[in-house]
Amino acid sequence: MGDTKRGREKQARQEKRRQRRREMEAELDRGDEPEPEPTDDERVDVESDSSEGPPECHRRGCHDPAAFVVLERYLEETSHSPVEATAMLCVAHTEEEGPTRLEAAYDDYVFRIEPLPERES
Repeated sequence: MGDTKRGREKQARQEKRRQRRREMEAELDRGDEPEPEPTDDERVDVESDSSEGPPECHRRGCHDPAAFVVLERYLEETSHSPVEATAMLCVAHTEEEGPTRLEAAYDDYVFRIEPLPERES
């Protein structure tokens, strides 16, 4: 394969596929380990929403009721301090969700999807 733009792009795609495969294999290896219980500061407070009815999905343009809360904690590259991103998503958008900041993973990295508690009407 010559040193052309097409060749470099192909090598980059292959390397990304290999990296994803390694990450998935490592994740599967860890799948046998029990999930640690979240600490108080890791728990997402979904009860604080005092509005009537279930919360809406956070995705733009989606008005379906949220069913899950997604939490990801990673290191911010500009300040090197942990950042937590949370979103309440409907079932369809939760199925599409996955870790987005693996490059910013660190010892206390968290990616968690939890069902929202049932609300009493």
